[in-house]
Amino acid sequence: MGPAAAARAEGERLLAAFAAAGALRVEAPVLLPAAALIDLWGEDIRGRAYVTRDPLAGEMVLRPDFTVPVVEAHMAAGAEPARYCYLGEVFRAQERPSERPREYLQAGFELFDRTDPAAADAEVFALFAGLLDGLGLTAVTGDIGILAAAVRGLTTTPARKAALLRHIWRPRRFRRLLDRFAGRSPAPPERVALIARLSGSDPASLAAAAGPLVGLRGGAEIARRIAALVEDAAAPPIAAPEAALLYDLLGLAAPAGAALAHLRGITPLMPAIGPAVDRFAARLAALAARGIDPAALPFEASHGRSTLEYYDGFVFSLHAADPALPPVASGGRYDALTAVLGRGRSIPAVGGVIRPALVAALREGRA
Repeated sequence: MGPAAAARAEGERLLAAFAAAGALRVEAPVLLPAAALIDLWGEDIRGRAYVTRDPLAGEMVLRPDFTVPVVEAHMAAGAEPARYCYLGEVFRAQERPSERPREYLQAGFELFDRTDPAAADAEVFALFAGLLDGLGLTAVTGDIGILAAAVRGLTTTPARKAALLRHIWRPRRFRRLLDRFAGRSPAPPERVALIARLSGSDPASLAAAAGPLVGLRGGAEIARRIAALVEDAAAPPIAAPEAALLYDLLGLAAPAGAALAHLRGITPLMPAIGPAVDRFAARLAALAARGIDPAALPFEASHGRSTLEYYDGFVFSLHAADPALPPVASGGRYDALTAVLGRGRSIPAVGGVIRPALVAALREGRA
């Protein structure tokens, strides 16, 4: 059996296991409207997806994953609770030279259930870990919700908090912003000079005096941007104790049980993370009930920050020994995505995906 046939056979095995866990098999279009994905992830999606144009439908994207179309279908007509599974090709453009495939088979499982999110997280993780047992994989878990809660609790301007939240999934950009907002990284001289020129002037007059408009931004939008730059420059730095706690959180990496103890210790100093830490504790209890020892489960507070941007809580991945390989499996919680795509409705949801080709290669000793 060749690699492609082995991958397909492994995918069907995974689908059968997902179906045995109560999932309904679903299909999704290969071509998706670009507008929905751009609304979710911004123009950055163009660097990670193949974009084409249909004369009637407008911009379309080759399916980068299944979660968004599955959520859209569920929110339009799905009953609750619901479990879905799928198998098909996804397409990922490479921004730089890479040996990673641009097209590959993906198997996935999604769970929509509002009764007990912690139990749902544990169900998905335990299902994936069990299906991939024996392959020598290493699990890593995280929780985007704890970091987001810490950012929302900062004593700083709404604009600065919004900027940090927007860039949680861009770790280097997030760190540069935090360094600047905390006063650890001085603004470049040219930015200081620009702010000095803008301060004390009427933003609308400055925009009008700059000359004819070029591009899509209108005068009012430019004036708002000028005002925002001046306001940000006048804002005081994030207080050193708050910044230190956030830097500490970014670097937290420990077994999940020890990480929980650390987070409990700093919660009195960062009260905003309290509810997220409680959810973390409930998840560990649910995992323990399924035979997964929190004392042996790796946890990284920054894990999952370079994946697709809809995860907003629990995240996980399972890795082979070769660091050059992509994750064999990954997933997480995406409650906010259901609200965005639900036209006024929302439901807690968690899911994950597996690469059948990697699983087949590991079983056969090819990876």
